[in-house]
Amino acid sequence: MAGVRPTTRAAIVTRTFGRERSVPFGTERFLFVRLFVKIVFVRKIVSKNLGETEEAARSFLSSIQSKEDAVVVGLYGDLGSGKTAFVQAVARVFKISGQVTSPTFVILKRYGISNAGFKNLYHIDCYRLKEEKDLESLGFKEIVKNPENIIFIEWVERVEELLPKDAIKIHFNFIDDRTREITFME
Repeated sequence: MAGVRPTTRAAIVTRTFGRERSVPFGTERFLFVRLFVKIVFVRKIVSKNLGETEEAARSFLSSIQSKEDAVVVGLYGDLGSGKTAFVQAVARVFKISGQVTSPTFVILKRYGISNAGFKNLYHIDCYRLKEEKDLESLGFKEIVKNPENIIFIEWVERVEELLPKDAIKIHFNFIDDRTREITFME
C-alpha cells in the first residue's frame, strides 16, 4: 500500500473570537497568548463630612480580605483632596489612640493596632521622596511582606513600581470645601 495517502486527516479546531476553524496537522503554527483579565471593582462615594468619611473607611475595611502579605493601599489625589483625612478615619475605626497626622516630613509612621486582624497600620507619605529607593531604604519591602500590616501610601504615584500587583487604589477628588469624591478600585 505504498503511496496511499489517508483520505482523512486529523485537524486542530481553534476558536478565535467566536469563530471555529479547522487547521490540518502539519500546517498549524501555534501562537500561545496568555490573556489575563483583571476584574476591578469600582465604588464611588461622595463624602460631605468627616462622619461620612469614617463610614466609608469602616465599609472599606470590612471588605478587605486577608492575604499572605500586607494589604497595601495607594492613595491618589491632589493636595487637600482628603487622603490624610481618610487615613485618620481608618485610625478611628481601628481605635488607634493619639493624633494621626500626615507623615510628610518623617515619610513613614507606624501605629499599633490591638483590636483588628492587623497589628500595624503604616502611613507613608511619598511627597518628599526623590526616588523609589528612598522608600526601600526605610524597609518597605520587609513591611510589605508582613500580613499583619496594613499600609496606606499618599503620593503613591512616586513609588508605583514598588507596589504589589494586588495593591488597592483609592482616588480622592476635591469637589468643594466640604465635599470629596472617593473612588475605591479593588
